[in-house]
Amino acid sequence: HRRLREAIPLLPQARNTHIAWGIRIILKDLYGWDAPVDEHNWQRLDGMIRERADDRAWQREIVRRANIGRACTEWARRGQGEDDDFLQYALEWGMPARCQWGEFDTALYDLERCWEMSSAGSPAPIGGQRPPAKRVIRTLEDAHAAVRHYVDHIPYGRVLSQATGFSSEIDYRSVSDDEMRAALARRQTAGASERDTYASYVIEALLTCLEAHGHELVFQFSIGAEPLPFETASRLPQRTLAQLAAIVARHPRVRFQAFSACTHANQSLCTMARELPNFSLAGYWWHSFFPGAMCQVMSERLDMLPLNKQVGFFSDAYCLEWSYAKASLVRRQMAEVLAQKVRQTQYTPAEALAIARTIAYETPQTLLGMRPAGAAGQSQG
Repeated sequence: HRRLREAIPLLPQARNTHIAWGIRIILKDLYGWDAPVDEHNWQRLDGMIRERADDRAWQREIVRRANIGRACTEWARRGQGEDDDFLQYALEWGMPARCQWGEFDTALYDLERCWEMSSAGSPAPIGGQRPPAKRVIRTLEDAHAAVRHYVDHIPYGRVLSQATGFSSEIDYRSVSDDEMRAALARRQTAGASERDTYASYVIEALLTCLEAHGHELVFQFSIGAEPLPFETASRLPQRTLAQLAAIVARHPRVRFQAFSACTHANQSLCTMARELPNFSLAGYWWHSFFPGAMCQVMSERLDMLPLNKQVGFFSDAYCLEWSYAKASLVRRQMAEVLAQKVRQTQYTPAEALAIARTIAYETPQTLLGMRPAGAAGQSQG
């Protein structure tokens, strides 16, 4: 309530943004509220929303209204599997190629916290204090043991993907065993060079192990949202794209899929997906989830990529109401893009509708193994 009170006076300054548009969609479509939110009425609105927050029937009604047939969320949020008929899962556990503000041994610490866990869990939080690791990577043998522990504890057959992040701060390169040993000895005084060494070595070891499981899950990664002290900014240099292309090419048995927060990188990523058989693209992530950016990304991908190389929706929503709003926003932009291509005779109306269905419904099944609600068994395709 304190945070809400602080936010109310600022709403008029943000009414032009797509987030404000999404909130208006949620309030009007789901709660029948179309008045401006102000200091006099916000408590009534808050009470209406809280009243339904734990109503499972209402949660399913939101899904029905959004026309979302299947969704994927974190494995650690599965609970007892009570929503397995609707949800499938991605493993967001270890993220050795993600940077944390002011740290230089994140790749090692992230792997250590997974090494001490007996089953796959949640990723390390972004920022804040980190508790001391119970199992510490001191030697090359420790690093390989921790990677093997991680790969052995992935719940194969129950997750669709291993999801992580690739920081563009890191200079990804081939690291020899001797270089890694020397960098481990310098951990207490580690800087950017050691950070790059740790991350490059660990991610290469992890992908090498995952080669044997390439048919069981997709290696999804986000790129282009770099940490600041309190949030992130969109940055993705061409150097990183070239290094990622080399990583994907070195591991042809691993299926890779990227979410990008940088609109300017989309054309380069499309050329990579055209040439790398094991690489595909999904959705519009974080700093590119804005109507103008989405339209640009959609149009470029439709022109450059076959339909089986692109997934048309990725919400990164943290609650069902935002899944509803983001699905609404994406559909509106997709309709605009497809209508433009119909107007210039690139597609017929029937082709445009078929294309929309393919990238929003069929490609998630073929690329990721997502299955229609109620289908028996877990696809491994």
